[in-house]
Amino acid sequence: MDLSTDIWGQLAVEASQVYLSDGTVRSPFANTTIEKLPDKVLLQIFSYLSHREICRLARVCRRWRQIAYDTRLWKNVSLRPEVSGLHVGSLESLLSLISVRFGPTLRYIELPIELITHTVLHELSGKCPNLTHMLLDFSTAMQLHDFSEMQAFPTKLRYMCICLSEVIFMEGFMRKIYNFINGLEVLHLIGTYEKCEEEEEEIYEVINVHKLKSATPNLRVINLYGINFIDDSHIDAFSSNCIQLECLAVNFCNKVTGSTLKTLIQRSKRLTCLLMNGTSLKSEFVMQADWDKCALQELDITATDLSTECLVDLLTRLQNLRFLAAGQINGFNDTVLKQWMESGNVRSVIALDLDSSDNITDDALSKFLTRHGQQLYACCLSGMPHITDQLWMSILSVLTNAKWDPDNLRFSDKSQKAIDLLRVKCLKLRCMVLSDGRYYETVKANFERADRVTVVRTTTCCRVSPYHLLSNYNDLIFN
Repeated sequence: MDLSTDIWGQLAVEASQVYLSDGTVRSPFANTTIEKLPDKVLLQIFSYLSHREICRLARVCRRWRQIAYDTRLWKNVSLRPEVSGLHVGSLESLLSLISVRFGPTLRYIELPIELITHTVLHELSGKCPNLTHMLLDFSTAMQLHDFSEMQAFPTKLRYMCICLSEVIFMEGFMRKIYNFINGLEVLHLIGTYEKCEEEEEEIYEVINVHKLKSATPNLRVINLYGINFIDDSHIDAFSSNCIQLECLAVNFCNKVTGSTLKTLIQRSKRLTCLLMNGTSLKSEFVMQADWDKCALQELDITATDLSTECLVDLLTRLQNLRFLAAGQINGFNDTVLKQWMESGNVRSVIALDLDSSDNITDDALSKFLTRHGQQLYACCLSGMPHITDQLWMSILSVLTNAKWDPDNLRFSDKSQKAIDLLRVKCLKLRCMVLSDGRYYETVKANFERADRVTVVRTTTCCRVSPYHLLSNYNDLIFN
């Protein structure tokens, strides 16, 4: 019998068998403790802990310290304490960690600005040959280290995320790494969208995208998030060199108007995912693209100013769409839904996000969901206060792919509320999110009676997204 199996069996028996001795309750295995667990079992337990917790456990005893320093526990490391990572006090400490604790098993690392030096990068390239994922956070930088002597950089990177600064020019650093990153498949450039102020300030192009695209011909996924200088010329640059491009995200890049969409679609034959949330798309540019000739399956045009005519033209020409996020658009109305259904192009859709679509009526939604609800795995209708309980009553039974645990929400046969219908009809519904508001206040008692952890209450400023259904979701995760 395997030793670890025997130990676990012994502990299980101890929990169930007791006897009286001298008036006290004792177990025949009272001496069995965690100290008797084999190292491989302790290693497995430690693997579920954060690195901060592992470091605390290393102080318990010499044996635990040895297990805590096992390189298999240090495959994915964040050294950004503000993002639940470890705090490393000095470069010397980090260099020691790279040699002693990380080594060949390191696959992913996040570095803050103070630890991004040519010495650290040189050590990573030499001591961590299997490093494939790296995040470099320059977002708080006021000054870069000197990289003039940098001669080495990790060469097996497949994923790289660079958090940009608003004011620090990156070209001195980027020039040194261009020769090492031609194997990149996933690139994230993260801007400072969330730090923007209302006042107009001078915008600096802190990274040269046109040079970067020449050094990264094998990119499959490009995420340019909230970068205030990114415009259509940068999209054109990437599309001209990245023939493997499958997913392009330019969410919250408000200088993107769509003027190069036609060229992008013509060049990128493998492009299946296009995310343009919060951009400044112009209807005339969008209508010029050859949507009927592309392979696009996933599209996000949330919070854009596209007209009803443009939306009808776009959706009736996209033949293989499976994911659509088109909330917060005044032009998205009943006419768009009706013509989209009549075109037959809704047949493949599994995720639909129509957040805050005030111009879509209950009747149009009811017809759409009655006809296509059975194929949906996600449907976001948040921010639509005009939707009534009657709509939910009529279409919940159609949402056959919704997942729900029937044991955790109590049900009264006398109740006809849609919220109780969820429990009866949506047997597969995994999670439901209700924003604060009148509807939540009406139905909250239904949840208070049950310990329902998968029912989430949010505030009105939070949004729920079906992004988890994107084909490249794992590659798009950053931070």
